[in-house]
Formats: sequence, structure tokens, C-alpha cells
Amino acid sequence: MLKIRLQTLTHLPREARDTLFLLTVIAWVLLPQIEHLPVWCSALAALMLLWRSRLAWLARPLPGRFWLAGLLCLTVGATWFTHRTLLGRDAGVTLIVVLLALKTLELRAKRDAFVVFFLGFFTMLTNFLFSQSLLTAGAMLIGLLGLLTALVNAHMPVGKPPLMQAARTAGGMALLGAPIMAVLFVLFPRVAPLWGIPSDGMTGRSGLSATMQVGTIAKLALDDSIAMRLRFEGPVPPTPSLYFRGPVLSRFDGREWQPLPSPRPRAVPLADRLQTLGEPVHYQVTLEANSRPWVMVLDATPDAPLMSAGFDLSANADLQWMANRGVTDLVRYQATSYPNFRYGPRQYTHALQDFIDLPPGFNPRTLQLAADMRHDPRLAEADSATLSTAVLERLRTGGYSYTLEPGVYGTHVADEFWFDKKEGFCEHIATAYVLLMRALDVPARVVTGYQGGEANNVDGFWVVRQSDAHAWAEIWQAGQGWVRVDPTAAVSPGRIGNLTRLTAPRSAMATALGTMMSPTLTANLRAVWEAVNNNWNQWVLNYSQSKQLNLLKNLGFTAPSWEDLGYLLSGLLVAVSLCGAAWTLWERRQHDPWLRLLHTVHSRLSKLGLDLQPQSPPRQMAYAVQQRFGPQGQALHLWLLRFERQRYAPPQSTSEPDGLRQLQRDLQTLVWPTPPRPSDSSR
Repeated sequence: MLKIRLQTLTHLPREARDTLFLLTVIAWVLLPQIEHLPVWCSALAALMLLWRSRLAWLARPLPGRFWLAGLLCLTVGATWFTHRTLLGRDAGVTLIVVLLALKTLELRAKRDAFVVFFLGFFTMLTNFLFSQSLLTAGAMLIGLLGLLTALVNAHMPVGKPPLMQAARTAGGMALLGAPIMAVLFVLFPRVAPLWGIPSDGMTGRSGLSATMQVGTIAKLALDDSIAMRLRFEGPVPPTPSLYFRGPVLSRFDGREWQPLPSPRPRAVPLADRLQTLGEPVHYQVTLEANSRPWVMVLDATPDAPLMSAGFDLSANADLQWMANRGVTDLVRYQATSYPNFRYGPRQYTHALQDFIDLPPGFNPRTLQLAADMRHDPRLAEADSATLSTAVLERLRTGGYSYTLEPGVYGTHVADEFWFDKKEGFCEHIATAYVLLMRALDVPARVVTGYQGGEANNVDGFWVVRQSDAHAWAEIWQAGQGWVRVDPTAAVSPGRIGNLTRLTAPRSAMATALGTMMSPTLTANLRAVWEAVNNNWNQWVLNYSQSKQLNLLKNLGFTAPSWEDLGYLLSGLLVAVSLCGAAWTLWERRQHDPWLRLLHTVHSRLSKLGLDLQPQSPPRQMAYAVQQRFGPQGQALHLWLLRFERQRYAPPQSTSEPDGLRQLQRDLQTLVWPTPPRPSDSSR
């Protein structure tokens, strides 16, 4: 059956074969868009491509303009209903995809094919509005070669040339254009992105969010995608000290944690409000796009990280560094942090009351537990550090566990954790700890961010994933300020110290692969892929304006600017143009000089009014001159006969009178006949 189908494909008419090939390339270009398009758009585009393929296979006529107009109105209305606009990235891409699929139903002439080609090129570029990953780039490179093959094939003469011939020509064109592309990539001025990435959707998945809802997620799915990469300058700090600070959550309404209203940044620099201890840690961060303004750094960072142009950084009152806009593209920055630090008021102030308040009517058993602890003579007058030690001891010895599937919690989250379920992931444990500490009149708050990571042995980068997202606590201690406490470490020490993370249940495909490949081989392949992807991020996606200016410095520019970049690019373009002109001149000189001279004589005779064919030989030209000009053209007639003899009966040496150079000199001194005047011809 398969053999019969292949024979049918090879015996299809050229028009049907070329159409099916073009539709396959278009489907390949549209495939990465599926996850970003509305369901109706993907389904409609697929149906139209299948419809057009069937028409080509069966040689059926294309639908009329009435059908196309109806489909166009339907899709425009559906786009408006879905996005509430026809402008912007999402609505624009939806329209482009639908219009490309619709245009294939109007593919009758070569002109229509060219419109489809260029719509395909434009649609291919829209994939990069959503992702600039290495996989996307590789897929679009295949799509580019496919569209170029279809374009070259459309220009090939009548017949049925094999597609492989057009593919070789297209590949050669791509290779010839690669050096120009590389030069433009390196030297064309880099500008800030004009678009962002899709909005964050972390519900039910590990990762960071501006708020934290406790107890509503029954099962947490670990997201192994990379959040950031680090390269440490010197020894890597111990894993228990790798806390990357994110949003600080201090207000609790019984179900959801939110940050306190952020006051305007103080005029006093953060370095003056933060007491650092010990040696600093210097490192470089490559942060993946997340649409958030958070600049992830280790606790604590007194000075603003060195980030590329376009970002204005400031630290809020919670020791978190923020950018003036969301990180919608891959960014890289350098930072210096101090794992040992002190921060916050040393003496109790009225502002700390915000970190003791509890929502009324929630968690009565937790409040009673706090009252019982206060009635214990050992804890009646205890300070916050002693109370924290007692709570952590309860977590260690009370049968509590760390799990990804705690089930849905009810109204009283802390009560259910302390007395009923006794299991949860970090947000449950941190919430229960902070609420109990507040019930003990100890200022406490929840801090979110990332903790830990893993080293990639291939490229030496330290990788932090979304699955490393974490929630811990801070309590206030007199004389010290805010002190970090990680209650999850009391329940599951391996989560913090030894990097023994929980893993989500594997799918059937992953389980099957695991039986065929050893875990070590799988881990090594993953490390190699992530190292390759990291190089793509570092050298391609993160090639910024600052890197361009550093390149100019290496070339000798003392204070490089955009003007210098323009001068260098213009100079290279002029140099390439001159090289191209010189190559053209050289290539022309390689042509047969006899043929060049023949072409010159042919052009002059045509201007004299002789009707000559492009392939006319010298003898035919001599006969036409004799017939037209008579004795006046006798000299030219004889010269053309000598010119023919030089080609087909050449002299024995170049010194003989009929050599090519002598003929060129004789032609320059030759008196050419003049065409008769109109009045003479009328007589």
C-alpha cells in the first residue's frame, strides 16, 4: 500500500506536486504557533490546508470568491470576539495565520504563489514573537529552506524538475547569504524589544508569583524549565546559603498572602541600611524572561546589579531588587552579595505590628496552641529565637512531611496542617510557621524566591529551575533585625541541604525511556543539551548593545558609540561592494574576448538599423552590411570576414596581421558607414 502511494506521489502533475509541497512547508511554519493561537484558529487553519491539499490531489476546482469572502468575514469576527481587538501581537498573529491559510485556497497563478511565499516568510518571523529558543530557531531554519525551495522551484522552466534540484539551489542561496547575515547580526544596532512574552501562568505549577494562595492546589506539578543560570567568580557558596530573594509577603487574609503596600524607595542607599558580614560572593546571572520586574539576586545584595541599558533598578523596603519594567527578554547582569548580613530595626517599633496582625476568625486551634505554649513555664518569657526553636522542634518531631500532593485545604489552613493533614509543600509549612509565630506575638513574614540549584558539569554554570522555587520565613529578633528561618528544613532537611528534590510522577513515555536508557546517560544528555542552549542564550539572544560597544573597544575605538557602529557597518558595506565590483570586473575579463568583440560589433550594427538575430555569425553580418550599405560598407565587410577567419582559421602566431589585437586596433580606426537619410531613402 505504501509503495502504491509513493508511486502516486511521483506521478502527480507538477502543479499538484508543487502545491502539496508548499502546503507541507506552510504547515511546518504554523506548527509552533499552535500553543499560542486560539483553538478555533488552529483548527480552521488545519482544515483549510487539508481542504486545499485534497483539491490539489484530486485536481478539483478551487472554491469561489463567495466562499472566500464568507470565511474572511467569519475569521475577522472570530478574531475580534477572541481578542476584543484587531491590533497587537496576539490578534495580529491570529489574523496572519488565518489569511495565509485562506490565501492557499486562492492559489491559481504564479502571482498568487508569490503572495503565499512572502506571507509564509512573514508568518515564520512571528514565531519569534513568542519564543527565541534554539529549538524555534532550528525549526524556522528548516521552514526558511522549505520556502526558498518552493520559491526557486516556481522560477524553474516548464517541465517537472526534481524538488531536490531546487533544494540544492536554495541551500546555496542560504549559504551565500549567511556571511551577510552574520555581519548584520554583529554590527546592526541593537534596540530594546518591541514586544514581550506571554503572561505568566503558574497556577498549579512550581514557580514564583506576586501573591501566594495557600491550600487551593491539591497537586503541585514540578516545572523543570530553567529560571536562571549563574557563573560564580570563585568558590560556590554552600548550598544551604543559596537563597535568591523574590517577593516578600506580609499581609494574610486567611487564604492568600500579599505584600504590604510598597512605599517609595528611601533616599538612603540600601548599603547604608544593610549591615554585611563576611566575604562577598561575586557572580553573573542570566535571567530567563518572566514578564516580572524582579531581579533575582542572592540574599543580600547592597549595591544595584550591573544590568544592560534600558533597566532602572531600585531596592524596596523588603530588601528586594526591582526593575522599572518587566523582564520580557533574556537579560544578564553581574551582582555582589553577602550571604551573612543583618537588616531591619534593631529595636521594636510600631511598624512591626503589621507583621503580627492575624485575620480574625481563622485558625482557632493554632491560636490556642500559641496560648498553651505561652503557659509553658519554659516559654513564658522566652524571646523570639527560643520560641522559633520550639516551633521548629515540633515540626521535626511531630510527624510532619513534605509532599507534592497534600490535597485541598479547607478554611483554616494552619489548623489543618498542625493537627490534621500534617503534610504539604513549602508554602503550607512556611504559612503554618509564620501564623504560629505571629500568634506568639513574634513579628514574622513569608519570603518567596529560589533556593539551591544544580551545577552543569559541561559548561560550569549553576542552573536554577522553576522547581527550585521556595518559600521560607523571616522573624524579627531584638538586637538583630530580620532573621531567616526555613521551616521546610525542619520537615525535610534534604530539600535544603543535599539537593534531594521531590520529583513529579513520570509520564508513560518518560518511564519507557527510563527503562531503555540509564539515569546517568539521561542526565548527561540533559546537561549537554542545556549547555548548548545556554551557549545559544549567551552568544545569540544575549548579544546586546553593550557587547557591540565592547567589540568596538577591542577594535581600537576609545569611546565607542552608535555613530562609530554605523561608520564601521557602512565601511564594511562599501568594502564588500568594491570587492563585488572588482570580482565582477575580473569575471567579465575571464569571458572569451572574441565573443565580447562580436557583441560590440553586433550592438553597433543594430544601432545602424540592421535587423540582426542575437546569434548572427560574422559572415551573416558581413552579408547584411554589403546589402545595406554597398561600397560604403566594403571596409567593414572585409573586416568581418577577417574576424571570422581569426576564429575558425586562426593565424599561426599573434604577430600575423589578422591577430585579435590587430583586429581590435583596426576596428577602432575603421570608418563605419552611415545610415541613409530618410529623404534619400524616399527618392
